[in-house]
Amino acid sequence: MGGEVEIREQKKPKFLCLHGFRTSGHILKTQLHKWPEFVLEKLDLVFPDAPYPGAGKSGVEGIFDPPYYEWYQASKEFTEYTNFNECLEYIQEFMIKHGPFDGLLGFSQGLALTKVPKIKFLIIISGAKLKNETFSKKAFADTIALPSLHILGDTDFLKPHGITLLDSFVDPVVINHPKGHTIPRLDEKNLELMLGFLEKIQKELTDQEAQEEKCSENALENN
Repeated sequence: MGGEVEIREQKKPKFLCLHGFRTSGHILKTQLHKWPEFVLEKLDLVFPDAPYPGAGKSGVEGIFDPPYYEWYQASKEFTEYTNFNECLEYIQEFMIKHGPFDGLLGFSQGLALTKVPKIKFLIIISGAKLKNETFSKKAFADTIALPSLHILGDTDFLKPHGITLLDSFVDPVVINHPKGHTIPRLDEKNLELMLGFLEKIQKELTDQEAQEEKCSENALENN
């Protein structure tokens, strides 16, 4: 009889999904179901709630039931932030406890992390740079080379800032849609872009795992 061939289940990229301002992990999970199930099943998605209860009216009130949460508080001009560092600490502790994570998926609010292994992939929906220069310089000190997917709405009030954000990334994949500040459904063209991005990050993850396994085997042989 010939040798048996080991068939290993392909590991899905694990994404930490950060919900929008004054919503929740459950709400983001519900919103993402606008995407086909065969897209979502390619990813291992984790949906935490932000650490602070919503301190004011939620933009999804009347559409989604409370409770609502927020990651941090910002001034009207979005130049000053309260509880920002505490929020980063909260997310990093969550990632240590529930990780490791391969990527971040964020809607609207964005964050930079330092105490956990570097994220390999990003999906940014209605994203923008922080307006506070101190925070922004730390987060975008260097051009970000990791694979990133950016989803921009034609009538989203954050679209100009989302376009500016693209300059901070190397070769970003961009999905444009005709809606506003929302998670859109995927038309045929955008579905193709999404699947192409997911195929790319799956290949990178698989190649990296194979390389790590080979290094481990070589280390054992040399001992």
